[in-house]
Amino acid sequence: MLRDTQQQKQFRILVVGDACLDVYYFGTCDRLSPEAPVPVFKRKKIKTVQGMCLNVAANLKAFGHIVKVDRNTEKIRKIRMVDMRSGQHVLRVDEEPKVKSVDIRNYTRESILAFDAIVISDYDKGYIRQSDILDVIEPARFRDIPIFVDSKKKDLSSFEDCIIKINQKEKSQLIKLPQKYELIVTLGTKGCSWRNTMFAARKVDVHDVCGAGDVFLSALVHTYLTTNGDMEESIRFANKCASISVGKFGTWVIDPKDII
Repeated sequence: MLRDTQQQKQFRILVVGDACLDVYYFGTCDRLSPEAPVPVFKRKKIKTVQGMCLNVAANLKAFGHIVKVDRNTEKIRKIRMVDMRSGQHVLRVDEEPKVKSVDIRNYTRESILAFDAIVISDYDKGYIRQSDILDVIEPARFRDIPIFVDSKKKDLSSFEDCIIKINQKEKSQLIKLPQKYELIVTLGTKGCSWRNTMFAARKVDVHDVCGAGDVFLSALVHTYLTTNGDMEESIRFANKCASISVGKFGTWVIDPKDII
């Protein structure tokens, strides 16, 4: 059942991860270049939105929670050329400078314990290093503060006692998992799996999958906190939110009207 987000308790959530800007160049392709057999893209307008861990944070804020973000300051940009007539992506250009890792001096045991949940949004761009992130999650583990991880790393052994969310491709590339963990694997249009149980997704017209994983993660965290750890309900709600997301264009932030 979709939950009324307006009546929920506020939780304090720490989001740590890689951040970027999603830049959309909208235009038209009317001819081929005389220099090479490629289309000439004529730009008409630009749209810029916050992506990766910032998209996770924005969705958690949309649910009404108090969110603190710890992210890289280097400017990562994902630039997409989009044909205005068809809505199809023509090209994507990634600008990825070298990223410094999280500064663990920003954290003390007391500062970690001030949060109700920790979310690690790890796109493996360099901000989350295994040796450093332990100093963030260790205090939370021993106080039973839930830790949610969405990581593109192939070695996830540092995320002990965490709720890990990855997609099917990422699962196939895994080298190592921690000894104790919860694993949720998203399966695109099929939904997701947890503890050998399939959770089917609604059948919808898929317009754009960009940011759907971030929406799923945010909805999962929200419902897990508001239901006192009901994982099955959390997954079902996250599936429904992700189904709404893929029907939207580009990086999407949850609208309470859509959820209700």
